[in-house]
Amino acid sequence: MKILLVLSALLCVYRASASTAGFIKSPLSQMKLLGGWAELQCEVVGDPLPEVQWWFVEGHGPEETLVQLFDGAREGRMVVNATYVAHATSSVVLGNLSLSDSGTYECRASNDPDRNELKKTPKIKWIRSQANVLVFQQPLIVTDPAEVSNRTSALLSCNLTAPTSPIKGSFWMKNDLELDGTRKSTNQAYIEFTLNKINAQAGGQYKCVFVTEPEVSEVIEVKTPLHVSAYKHSEQGNERDRGVMVCHGYGYPLPTDWAWRKIQPDGTPFAIANATLDKYEIKTTPNKTTLSILDLDMEQDMGDYECLATSELGVASDKIHLRVRSRLAALWPFLGIVAEVIILVTIIFIYEKRRTPDEISDGSAPLKSNSTNHKEKNVRQRNSN
Repeated sequence: MKILLVLSALLCVYRASASTAGFIKSPLSQMKLLGGWAELQCEVVGDPLPEVQWWFVEGHGPEETLVQLFDGAREGRMVVNATYVAHATSSVVLGNLSLSDSGTYECRASNDPDRNELKKTPKIKWIRSQANVLVFQQPLIVTDPAEVSNRTSALLSCNLTAPTSPIKGSFWMKNDLELDGTRKSTNQAYIEFTLNKINAQAGGQYKCVFVTEPEVSEVIEVKTPLHVSAYKHSEQGNERDRGVMVCHGYGYPLPTDWAWRKIQPDGTPFAIANATLDKYEIKTTPNKTTLSILDLDMEQDMGDYECLATSELGVASDKIHLRVRSRLAALWPFLGIVAEVIILVTIIFIYEKRRTPDEISDGSAPLKSNSTNHKEKNVRQRNSN
């Protein structure tokens, strides 16, 4: 009997502390372009923590059907994530959107213990929140020119045809960064951008963006000749230490390949690769390459090195002169100071030894003589007799 009372009390405490699930963040409807991606999120609270599921609504009215979504669905284009810490958080990400991805997506949650039992009706039903994803065909944007190459200046233009929604503004971007002063709040479907001087730093992907729902854009590539510059044209290192040389690449497109060579005394190049002679290490990124030489040797490693970059527009290179110093080179200034101190102390010691006694007493006051006083005393004594 006591056991039943205890169980009843615990059940009452559980019911008093438990709370039904509730949304604190619901998914939002979105309009996306064909080939883009969409992300829906929802957050739910409750005690105990509720379970979150995602469903896709197909059809309308009596023919409406629900299909549960899971990670890796739709040929691997769907990613479903969920975390359960202070509250339940879940998201669904759908990439490479197609027209068939348009529809209603539903986030549902429940913390009823019987929510997944097929033979029982849950006491606390699933709560639901829906959002629509509409996928549109990319409207045509006519660019002029389609590509810029080997030019010193250019006028870029974009013309948006058949927009999916009213144009609220436009702006230009370079390499996914908005260009200052290009944003406009007009409904113009034709915009321009002027490049007065095209150098190695001006190359890249220029994008015209029209503020519509959803935003539409098109890219114009501005290609510039490849340029390679050494970080330092003269490097130096100590024997047995590590030597490092760095080269940077500029222009668009960036280098697709980097190479290093050592110029031999007779002028012929010696190709260097990773692990060559077990002392070379090469690290590269699209715009940078670094050559490290282990255990520097004065005879073998001193000389000229060349870094070469290759892109679709050609090959560029730069040279670096490497000096290798002896490990004792840093001690010579210290040894010179020590030698000067020893010579100075020796000179002072010899000088002190050879000084005469007169030179030693030089500068002292002479002793006062009393001979005059004695003579005067004798004279006075004779007169008194």
